[in-house]
Amino acid sequence: MTNYFHTIDKKIRNMGFGIGLRRSHFNEIFDNHDGIDVLEITSENFMKLGGKERDVLVKAKEHFPLVAHGVSMSIGGLDPLNKEYLEELMKLVEFIKTPYFSDHLSYSSAFGVEYHDLIPLPFSKEAIDHVVPRIKQVQDMAGIPFLIENPSYYVEMPGAEMKEIEFFIEIAEKADCGILLDVNNVFVNAMNHGYDPKIYIDAIPSERVLQYHIAGHFDEGEFIIDTHGAEIIDEVFKLYEYAIKHTGPVTTIIERDFEIPPLDVLIAENKQVRAAGTRALEVKV
Repeated sequence: MTNYFHTIDKKIRNMGFGIGLRRSHFNEIFDNHDGIDVLEITSENFMKLGGKERDVLVKAKEHFPLVAHGVSMSIGGLDPLNKEYLEELMKLVEFIKTPYFSDHLSYSSAFGVEYHDLIPLPFSKEAIDHVVPRIKQVQDMAGIPFLIENPSYYVEMPGAEMKEIEFFIEIAEKADCGILLDVNNVFVNAMNHGYDPKIYIDAIPSERVLQYHIAGHFDEGEFIIDTHGAEIIDEVFKLYEYAIKHTGPVTTIIERDFEIPPLDVLIAENKQVRAAGTRALEVKV
């Protein structure tokens, strides 16, 4: 896929603004979706399923472009990649005709145990050498871009040999994969670990960014927690605008996984995100 990300179609790079498809909105999303251009599905919620979920997915792909985002691939784990999981994921990716799919640059299982959490990797050369061929395996299997998301983390794993951003970029470049840039995660990590989030954004290879996540978090005072369970704050909106100026227009999804509000609330927040993205790209004469 050499130079692929320099030439990717603008329609794939920018499908507009959207939200995650959540069960609590199944019964109304098709009638109440003002301003929602695209939906993101959590891959695991629709793999190997029939019934209501399958019916909703069939209807969703008739109404919206769909993108798939996973939470349990464990791309950085020590165990071999789960063959059954990948086969089912490939079936889903093919079924919804997504132009790309994504998961987190972390691990969620080890030694056959599922942790149901996204655990950070050490920022080391050894970790890079381990995860790059795994990303290539997944991307080659799918035949479409695989995006890695920058995760939030609260403790730096032992053995770090470089900064977080250096680690993230080197993996993306060596694996020749795409990036799902989570602006809230950049903000959370920057505040918790004491770096400038704009410097992080500036270093990102803009051509590899095919999607944004934007979300809310919980402020504990001494540190902040990436919960995906609150409204987006002004500082994250401002960082998103800064990022959009760096990458140009890119598909943006609001992540809301906990304390999921009524659909009307998310629709209103999606309009705020659209306004921020549009404002960032306005040319002042």
